[in-house]
Amino acid sequence: MPQKTLKSVAKTIIYTLLNRGNGEFSKRIKHRNKEFWGSPEGKVLKKTQINATDPLAKWQEGKYWQRRLSNKHNSMEFAKLYGCRIPGMYWQGKDLDELKAMELPEHYVIRPSIGAASKLVFLMNGSLNLMNKQTYTKDSLIEELNQALVNDPRLEFLVEEFVKTEQGICKIPDDYKFYMFNGEVACIQVINRLSPQKGYTTFYDENWKQMKNLNTHYPKGAYQQPPACLKEMIEDARKLSRAYEIFARIDFYATDKGAVFGEFTPTPFMGDDYTRAGEQMLVNYWNRYCKGMI
Repeated sequence: MPQKTLKSVAKTIIYTLLNRGNGEFSKRIKHRNKEFWGSPEGKVLKKTQINATDPLAKWQEGKYWQRRLSNKHNSMEFAKLYGCRIPGMYWQGKDLDELKAMELPEHYVIRPSIGAASKLVFLMNGSLNLMNKQTYTKDSLIEELNQALVNDPRLEFLVEEFVKTEQGICKIPDDYKFYMFNGEVACIQVINRLSPQKGYTTFYDENWKQMKNLNTHYPKGAYQQPPACLKEMIEDARKLSRAYEIFARIDFYATDKGAVFGEFTPTPFMGDDYTRAGEQMLVNYWNRYCKGMI
């Protein structure tokens, strides 16, 4: 690596470490997290389920109604409401005796209705969980899910279709994360995930021109070609962002069926690990397109 490039990388790392949590974007995200979840009301909204058939007024009822969309059941129903493609659903609930009795396909996904950082996410290929590379019998899998319910009785589990890549392969899918401000695309972060906490990342603008990495949580990966469904992803991200109104990161997968919605993330990385350029760009978008919004 050229010496000039090494110095530039070193400066970025030093800045990010010294200013972790102190930049304006970071402060806004931490303030939002406190406002969203610092009261019993927030926790109730997060666990209360709502459906695509419910009127929009019910979705948007109350202060910071977007908190409802941190429940993954609700986020999928909201995406369905706006015509976005979502994974097929095999089962949902907390009575794991029902799940134990089910015949599941070779490939399926289990994830909790609430939670972050890919915790309690199982990408099952037969008995192998591709996320942690551990094997499970059905009994041991049910036992682990039951323990999670003991630890947090608010949880439900969603058992979903394992979406395939555009090439029709079942693997840990790449995440396409759109930083959205009331319908405007600030950037697209791609994470090539190896496990819940490991992977590589690259950043692009909406025309798929590669940008400098704006966040250092994952090491920088190599340039990759745009997904075939990029246009569909952008259109869906704009629709959902305008409906969501305030800033959110909106995640998608590129599949053999096209763009598939993943989830809304209102507090990405809890505002940490953004570079100086990342902080500045995201705050500029916030001020321009979401001025005065939390």
